[in-house]
Amino acid sequence: MNVTEICRKTIGILLLLGLLIAPFLKPVQTYLSIPNDITLFKGQTQEHIPTLASGTMKVKAGDKVVSQEANALMGNDVGDSSVVYEMAGLPVKKVNVKVLDDFKVIPGGQSIGVKLNTLGVLVVGHHLVQTETGNVSPGEKAEIKVGDMIIKINGQDIKEMKEVAPFVEEAGKANEALDVTVKRNDKTFETKLTPKYDQKDEKYRIGLYIRDSAAGIGTMTFYHPESKKYGALGHVISDMDTKKPIEINKGTIVRSDVTSIDKGSNGVPGEKHARFSTQSDRIGSITRNSPFGIFGELDEQIDNGVMDKPMPIALSHQVKEGPAQILTVVNGEKVQKFDVEIVTSVPQKFPATKGMIVKITDPKLLKQTGGIVQGMSGSPIIQDGKVIGAVTHVFVNDPTSGYGVHIEWMLNEAGINIYETKRKKAS
Repeated sequence: MNVTEICRKTIGILLLLGLLIAPFLKPVQTYLSIPNDITLFKGQTQEHIPTLASGTMKVKAGDKVVSQEANALMGNDVGDSSVVYEMAGLPVKKVNVKVLDDFKVIPGGQSIGVKLNTLGVLVVGHHLVQTETGNVSPGEKAEIKVGDMIIKINGQDIKEMKEVAPFVEEAGKANEALDVTVKRNDKTFETKLTPKYDQKDEKYRIGLYIRDSAAGIGTMTFYHPESKKYGALGHVISDMDTKKPIEINKGTIVRSDVTSIDKGSNGVPGEKHARFSTQSDRIGSITRNSPFGIFGELDEQIDNGVMDKPMPIALSHQVKEGPAQILTVVNGEKVQKFDVEIVTSVPQKFPATKGMIVKITDPKLLKQTGGIVQGMSGSPIIQDGKVIGAVTHVFVNDPTSGYGVHIEWMLNEAGINIYETKRKKAS
């Protein structure tokens, strides 16, 4: 091996070591931690922005959108701007800054009853029909599966279970097949379904168990007084038999009264028990059931008695690890504030349901519930006077902790686009 080859290999090894070591050097780590974009609200301050060793952050002269104080940025006016990081007088990184108009929501915490009506009738099971020639399931023969939605029969829309029986009876007596339109996930297809006479029940049957509604309890997260839109639960409502998200035709939320709580323990999630009537005390509609919760409009503003005034929100990158509070009900309809801790929070550029890990630290709540329990989903999380998100799931093996969703994604699902709305206001 000649000297030239030795030099090449040595240089190659040194470069490789440099590439491996560079990410662990503090100046490089600090540089990489500086965001490419910063978003904040008018009147808010974005603190703890990383600075380069021996470097400075500079706002352009005469900027009316943002100003700076040490390593903090202040949003002064709605609009777009930028800051430049310099080292030794030389620019090393430009960061885009967007200041949104002041935005506020009223936090919830109220216990609510939920009633959903499905888009069609949901197939939740098969059964056999006892005919003269043996036991058969017309539904299975028509290749209709559990989780499918029957949305039309003979070309007519089906929205309730009671609308199915007359078609079945008429087709059975005429010994004809029904033309059924079925929705499976995002696709629809047509099939023939022939009712059979059940010798035991003395009725025509199709061999399907169906359902057209679901009910449960949860917690209100926020109310936006300007649009009357609300968000609750923080997670999708799924059918208890099919385990699939319920596609809704319409729905309502009503006032709910917590009557008792099954305390959670390791391996056994706790649960709120509540009493409500689906026929009265309606407080709003449900127009959307998504992975981020249920959404619709309230008939009128409802108060929680703890924090009833509009509060600013925090975007995902503004949420900090540390103390926070949740609003929820553990008895009757009284909303209470309890201490929690944000264990981790992930700044998210795109909607995701599990953005935070939340730990219950309040001794009183731990004594009453053991931590996070079913029915607590949607309880708003408050930090530093801002609504930052909602409790969504409990850890089965540690009921004191669970996941939370960032408020900006729930607002987005409610049809409140804070980015688009503020740009229009600023123009």
